Amino acid sequence: MFSSEGVSVETLRWRADTLEMIDQRALPERVVYISYNSAQGVAEGIRSMVVRGAPAIGVAAAFGVALEALRCQHLPKAVFDQTLEHGIELLAASRPTAVNLFWALRRMRIVWQSGQQESNPALALRLLAEAQAIYDEDIRINRSMGQFGAELLADGARVLTHCNAGALATAGHGTALGVIRSAVAAGKRISVIADETRPFLQGARLTAWEMVQEGIPVTLITDNMSGHLMQQGQIDAIIVGADRVAANGDVANKIGTYMVAVLAQRHHIPFYVACPLSTIDLTIATGEQIPIEERAAAEVLGFRECRWAPNGVSVRNPSFDVTPAALVTALVTEKGVVRNPDRDALASLFL
Repeated sequence: MFSSEGVSVETLRWRADTLEMIDQRALPERVVYISYNSAQGVAEGIRSMVVRGAPAIGVAAAFGVALEALRCQHLPKAVFDQTLEHGIELLAASRPTAVNLFWALRRMRIVWQSGQQESNPALALRLLAEAQAIYDEDIRINRSMGQFGAELLADGARVLTHCNAGALATAGHGTALGVIRSAVAAGKRISVIADETRPFLQGARLTAWEMVQEGIPVTLITDNMSGHLMQQGQIDAIIVGADRVAANGDVANKIGTYMVAVLAQRHHIPFYVACPLSTIDLTIATGEQIPIEERAAAEVLGFRECRWAPNGVSVRNPSFDVTPAALVTALVTEKGVVRNPDRDALASLFL
């Protein structure tokens, strides 16, 4: 189970009929795995940011469905179906913006509904096999995106990335960081500039950690330093991941992405988005329709045990923003590079 050969970071792994997920809240200080055996547990792991990143959330949700089926396989058929439906609903409600979550749950539901004539144990094994397939496909897709995207980066490029779109955000290899990994594997000298990505510090804690583990040169900056470095000619390209891409090419990604894209256009720096087709949502016409998750105020008031804001202050904490397609130089997908993405170009990817 889990063909993780060549995967540098095991974000998720299957051990003794349980799903283990690396607790990304503990990184970089500690590498800790938490075990899950139910859909409810996986949903809470997604909600509490044990796992994050759109592709990884989708994979985790798929295994959450399989776990629920295995847990309830000895119940009467009607109770089994009712319990599985409830588990899927819990998983669907865990985070609203990442479309991969709903894409993966749709795939699992199709398998469930097509196997209604099978015994519960047989159906549970089919659901587990589908979750494994989603896991394996994600790694293959990321490596394919990496090969296409690596051609966009020149030898010696200094690449800014926002948030974490690496192995930790996927089943392995990564989307944006997967492009960087593939470019390095091809012999290119690439250095990474990782911004902190406040308030949850995915860049400082996770992207920097991944790059250090692999010996890829990485420099950490605060979020408000990127404009200065662009102005000084110290950034050659920008590549980020995505949580949802609308039919017209608008991109929802971690809060702060829009600001980076505007600065990139001002300084004539290419702004690339690496995302699998499962992140493209053709049912959403524009980015204005993408639901934006608002997270807890505590994430802005301080970090872990340290609080720096006064009592009584109001807080806004949108977790994502939307970058208009006009600011995106190209999308990198498993089917190739789409320059100047628009409605027709994205629709053609699904033909």
